[in-house]
Amino acid sequence: MSRVPLEVADIFRARGPAWRHAHAGHISFDQLKTMSAIEHCRCASLGGHVLRCSSCEQLQIAYNSCRNRHCPKCQATAAKRWLEDRKAELLPVEYYHVVFTLPAPISDIAYQNKSVIYTLLFKAAAETLLTIAADPRHLGAKIGVTMVLHTWGSALINHPHVHCIVPGGGFSRDSQQWIACRPGFFLPVRVLSALFRRLFLEQLISAHQQGQLHFFGQHTELTDAATFKTWLEPLKTLKWYVYAKRPFAGPEAVLEYLSRYTHRVAIANSRLIRFDKQGVTFKYKDYRAKGRYRQKVMTLSADEFMRRFLMHVLPRRFHRIRHYGLLANSQRADNLAQARKLLAISPPDHETDDVETDSDVATSTFICRSCSAPMIIIDVLAPDHSSRGPPQLSTAS
Repeated sequence: MSRVPLEVADIFRARGPAWRHAHAGHISFDQLKTMSAIEHCRCASLGGHVLRCSSCEQLQIAYNSCRNRHCPKCQATAAKRWLEDRKAELLPVEYYHVVFTLPAPISDIAYQNKSVIYTLLFKAAAETLLTIAADPRHLGAKIGVTMVLHTWGSALINHPHVHCIVPGGGFSRDSQQWIACRPGFFLPVRVLSALFRRLFLEQLISAHQQGQLHFFGQHTELTDAATFKTWLEPLKTLKWYVYAKRPFAGPEAVLEYLSRYTHRVAIANSRLIRFDKQGVTFKYKDYRAKGRYRQKVMTLSADEFMRRFLMHVLPRRFHRIRHYGLLANSQRADNLAQARKLLAISPPDHETDDVETDSDVATSTFICRSCSAPMIIIDVLAPDHSSRGPPQLSTAS
């Protein structure tokens, strides 16, 4: 008899009530809402549909998904639909993958200032790429960038970084010529790193002067301007990591990569091994090791596992996928049309705009598990609306 796969939801249901009670007052509304959504995802409490196969007449109950963007069960479907929209935007050029990572001291204060610091990370990384690419000493072109924010490492530690997917070329200054990168080379990493460090620190200092940053615990003293300035000094000479990977092997490889990264959550259910008295055991990659030795196993207490998972809940309405330069939402359609004209390629059959909202999750087609025929909805199961709110802290014992 096959073992039922372990899910993050199982851990939240078993240990979540006691953990919420123990940490009352220290859990954000967004974290509570995420826990509630994951606990009820595809359960009777969210309602669902009674289905009948149009061929073999088999009956099936399909419970509704929570559609929370941090839910391991919901993001695979959301990613597929997002990728369908991206197919129409790919160009027949080399694509490059660049990663901008914040140093550990900045990561430590990022958790207390998610919206501000993650926004600065996006802005500084985008400005760095656009500025260096426009420099005639390098590429001398206006480029487009798609960025995806990840805030975790493989062991669920706090590790904010952005993955950037960049077409290997761009428009000339007058937008009348396509300027391609040298084959296999995009932009010099050391130059990108130096400018990224300067831009981010300048913007961080400005945010501090405007009172946008808040500090708690061991970082409370950073509220003082002089102390904050002293704290920043070592970061001005520290190496900031910007990693440029080899170009993708064609547009299809770009889509394959995006399907794994755009809607990824802190940990997939497939990485969970067991949940018992010792805690939660899961697989992770140790990137300091080499080859097959990277694959390792870690066990955390259930409380620590939940704490680490919830560290990566993003603020409401914070967009983790953003587009800049030629791919900015307001001008993307026109710029892609001009790019196809300059590259002498035909336009796609259709294009769609990118809006990362719950409305993107369209009604899916139900397929019979036995014969793969379409299934017909014959009844609708009403949800328990109270399950959509955050769990009540006072109910835990």
